[in-house]
Order: sequence, then structure tokens, then C-alpha cells
Amino acid sequence: MRIARLLVRHEVRLLVSLVLWVVRRTHGTRPGRAFGYARGQGAMMFGFGFVCLVETVAMSVLLRDWPTVHAVFLFLDVYGIVIVVGLHASSVVRPHVLDVEGGSLRIRRYVHVDLRVPLERIASVRRELRMTHERADGELDVEVGSQTTVTLELTEPVTHVTFLGRRREVRVVRFHADDADGLVRALGRARV
Repeated sequence: MRIARLLVRHEVRLLVSLVLWVVRRTHGTRPGRAFGYARGQGAMMFGFGFVCLVETVAMSVLLRDWPTVHAVFLFLDVYGIVIVVGLHASSVVRPHVLDVEGGSLRIRRYVHVDLRVPLERIASVRRELRMTHERADGELDVEVGSQTTVTLELTEPVTHVTFLGRRREVRVVRFHADDADGLVRALGRARV
């Protein structure tokens, strides 16, 4: 039941992100400064959406003689397209947020990752482009398009809650930001 509840919550968040994207609003960016990360994956998400659309048309042609099966597959295919668009929308409306007044950096990806890092726990921040990521204890890689551009090293660990609710303590966080240089400079100013 817990996993079913998590999946339903995930789908609802994606649909809410889609609505926010349509009305050009963001989620949880006030009073901080938003730093986007969606630009690097736009083409890939467009490609996924296009493949889903082609599949929908192909399945409609193949299943036209079986109306019940056609209706089921049409629903699933259209829902798949909505999910792909919702994933992209969630990356646009849920950017990283630097909240100097609140003393935190909020690192996000889609609706899957939402990690708050207190500014006082940041030991160092640097711009570092990485294209490969090995899994390691105490490290979190929040990749976009298989790359990260900012690396945070922390003085003490923060707790990252995974998609299915597992808790991990992390001391190094790597993530992607479209304006990595601006984010690193802003973090440097905020920590002083």
C-alpha cells in the first residue's frame, strides 16, 4: 500500500506541475532565487514525446479492428505522453532555489528529488562538469542529461529521501544547473 500511495502522489505532483507550466508559475521559489536545470534536457524530452506519439499512431492503426483493445492502448499511450510532458514540466516549474534569508539551497529534479542543504553546512562549492558518475556512499548525483555542473562538499551530512522513501546521508552533492557559474557565485556570496 505504501508504494501505491507513493506512486499516486508522484502522478498527482506531475499533473500539478503540468498545470503550473501551462499557467507559467513555479513551485516553491519564493522568497529565494531560482536556478533552472531544464534547458539541458529539452531536446531529449521532445524526442521521448515524439516517439510516444509515433507509437500511439502506430498502435491505433494496428489495433483498429479490435475496438476494446484499441481503446485500452489508446488510453495508455496518451497517458504515457502526458507523463513525459509532465516530467519536463516538473523540471521547468521546480527549479533549484537559493534562499539566502532562509539559509538554504534547495536542490531539485523533477518531482523525484527535493533536497534542502543548509548554507552553514556547505564547506565548499565549485563549478565542475562531470559526464560520468560512479555510485559511492555519502554522495548524491542529481544528473540532467547524464551530467552535473556544480559540486557541493558539506561539513556534515544531510538526509536525502529517495523516491521510495529510503533515507541516505550524503556529504557530497553534485547537480546540474543551467547557469552553474551564476549559482556558484551566488552561493559564494551567500556563505560569506
